[in-house]
Amino acid sequence: MVHKPVLLTETIEALQPHAGGVYLDGTIGAGGHAAAILKASAPDGRLFGLDRDESALAVAKRRLSEFGYRVHLLHANFDQLAQIARQHQLPPINGVLLDLGVSSMQLDQPERGFSFQANGPLDMRMDPTTGESAADLVNRLPESQLADLIYRYGEEPRSRRIARAIVQARPIARTRELADVIASVASFKPRKGDRRRDQPKIHPATRTFQALRIAVNDELGALERALPQAIRLLAPGGRLAVISFHSLEDRIVKQYFKQESQNCICPPEQPICICRHKATIHIITKKPITPSLAEIDENARARSAKLRVVESIGE
Repeated sequence: MVHKPVLLTETIEALQPHAGGVYLDGTIGAGGHAAAILKASAPDGRLFGLDRDESALAVAKRRLSEFGYRVHLLHANFDQLAQIARQHQLPPINGVLLDLGVSSMQLDQPERGFSFQANGPLDMRMDPTTGESAADLVNRLPESQLADLIYRYGEEPRSRRIARAIVQARPIARTRELADVIASVASFKPRKGDRRRDQPKIHPATRTFQALRIAVNDELGALERALPQAIRLLAPGGRLAVISFHSLEDRIVKQYFKQESQNCICPPEQPICICRHKATIHIITKKPITPSLAEIDENARARSAKLRVVESIGE
């Protein structure tokens, strides 16, 4: 499946690319958003693209080859923005994009282990060269820790039942093997009067796979580390756009943007401000931008996307 960039028109409108601008795509993936930014910032706008997945960088390199010297691709995670900026002496950035979704390329490659739709090794690492795989976690963690992980990152109410079944079935090495274990104890059968009765059914392993992917790649921790770095890189008037696909991601983005848009973050009961906090951004999207029904019909993977945008107010 060809990867379709989510909320493409809305993202370009939010970032307002222009000639001579400098932009950073912290999760370049297949390069769909990056290509649109480069076209909108012609003839001399530049873009720095990061990705922790070297196979994605190879795809982006081919797709963006027409833009020549205007593109600079780097193998790095977006929580290394400050380090990248120092190493490559980046100028103040006019626009930063963080698209937090897993790309279609990764989901559709069985050998990456992100999906149970096809059988493959239980890996799930964005960067296959480093860190623990999903199989390592599934086969190493004690039952209680595994249940907590599934509940926290997958918001799965049946986490303890699932963790118990996983531990009893260990060792588990393949995606389908794990999915079958989960389905054997967590198949969804709505009861009469259940509010979920009319909701679209999802595979019972969906939330557990999501939780493992988030844990394996430290996705929430990376996001928390990246947001302040991205804002500090922005030129006055520069914009940061974040596309999230999970309620936990969106909550982190929303709360951080709210904090950084305020001049005081002292608790309400504090009579006098002692924090000396100064606002660094202005919130552009009071509510997140979500995909249209037409986009969801065309690309079902866009259905949970939320775009939030802020603008740097400078010193």
